[in-house]
Amino acid sequence: MGSSELAKKIRRIEITSGKLVDEVFSGEYRSGFRGKGMEFENIRQYTPGDDVRSIDWNVTARYNKAFVKQFVEERELNMFLLIDMSRSNSFGMKREFIAEISATLAFSATKNNDRVGVIFFTEQVEKFIPSKSGRRHVLAIIESILNFEPEQNGTNIAEALKYFNRIEKKRSVVFLISDFLDDDYENELKASSGRHDLICIRVVDRAEELIPKGAIFTFNDLESGETFVMDNTKQDFHMGAREGLLKKDLINIYTDEDYVKPLRQFFKKRGRR
Repeated sequence: MGSSELAKKIRRIEITSGKLVDEVFSGEYRSGFRGKGMEFENIRQYTPGDDVRSIDWNVTARYNKAFVKQFVEERELNMFLLIDMSRSNSFGMKREFIAEISATLAFSATKNNDRVGVIFFTEQVEKFIPSKSGRRHVLAIIESILNFEPEQNGTNIAEALKYFNRIEKKRSVVFLISDFLDDDYENELKASSGRHDLICIRVVDRAEELIPKGAIFTFNDLESGETFVMDNTKQDFHMGAREGLLKKDLINIYTDEDYVKPLRQFFKKRGRR
């Protein structure tokens, strides 16, 4: 991708995701992911409607007027994006969709003064970006996603989760973004969800999920390079959601649909928990 084309894509994603964050996601992201606790801010005079449990009785007795304590949410959340950069995620529009989703999540985090880090993985962990906040950091992440050339073709989700758990001891909000075309990662998924707030985002092109009946197809596996033949003359072949995924914390996003709706629905559900 040329530098001017890359710059245009980054700018378009920044404008699109920034607008979504301002209009849609900022408050819902905040309510969906709580901070570490409440921090004392100041004391002010009581007004009707204030929670009586917040009254500071020592100050009230001293001044013979009711005063209440005010608190602010102590956030400093750590968000990590674990992004599958295997060859299968270069199919169709998947890579660009992943960049837009990642940008929306990252800008939502930085708008709430949270930090964002990234891990790119294939069969191995290929790149680690430490968590930081700020617009420039998010733009660098978007550029890395669009321009990244992986060394390996395949996918090893379990290895990516093991690596993350080794380097990040602090409980974090983790978005695992993949098509989940992999096996034997279920145990590591469960272990990671116990240590962190883990959400799976499954990005799918419909051409990968439904093969219509009526022909014999020859396929090239993007990751292994192997060629195989499928006799699909009698019935459609459906590939549904992978088994073992965390259903309550799973977001399915299709590249022929607006990704805003499933993300927004997820944040709303999280805010009501």
